[in-house]
Amino acid sequence: MRIPQQLELRVQRHVRVVRSTPRLHVLCAVIAALVILLSGCAKPRPIKYYEITYPSSISVVPDPVDVAILVRTFEASHLYLNDRVVYGYDSPEMGIYEDERWAEPPVDMLRDALVRGLRSSGKFKNVSILRSELSGRYVLSGHLYDFKELDASTISARLTFEARLWDRKTRTLLWSYPYTYDEPVGEKKVSALAAAMDRNVHRSVQVIETSLAEYFKAHPPQP
Repeated sequence: MRIPQQLELRVQRHVRVVRSTPRLHVLCAVIAALVILLSGCAKPRPIKYYEITYPSSISVVPDPVDVAILVRTFEASHLYLNDRVVYGYDSPEMGIYEDERWAEPPVDMLRDALVRGLRSSGKFKNVSILRSELSGRYVLSGHLYDFKELDASTISARLTFEARLWDRKTRTLLWSYPYTYDEPVGEKKVSALAAAMDRNVHRSVQVIETSLAEYFKAHPPQP
């Protein structure tokens, strides 16, 4: 086993201390050097990743709403802009798991779930991620507030966000929907949390899909 250079220098310093230390302290210095050596050789814990599932097929619906919806990544706290799994309590305290992570940042997973869920419903003519080269009148955006494990009297996967539909032509807010739900988690495991969050995300997409379809039914798109 090859010893890293910095670790080797630290061991050498301990050896020099041993040479200039009375014999009664030699054993302690040697043990300290061995602890440093062994800690440097310890293997890091493997990182586990979890993902959200997406629909794989598109439903055929007669007379879908003739609109193209562009979905923008939601705004969020910096905690949900990276891949760390967040946990919290019935208090202001929050934390993150070091070795348990999402496959993508929650804001990206929620965006993709909305795109693929709304598209697979077949209720809308077209649904895509908002990109600079795409044109479309309607933009779905919002703010993600919670995407975390809630450890209270029971453990749950809390998902909270507000979705908003904007008209790019008139620059007006047409529709908004506040979503919040705590999906029960069966056991104190991050894998169980991920499964519960997957169910919660699917539930939220179905709620948004139904509400948007009702909005466009009551307010048919105008040229």
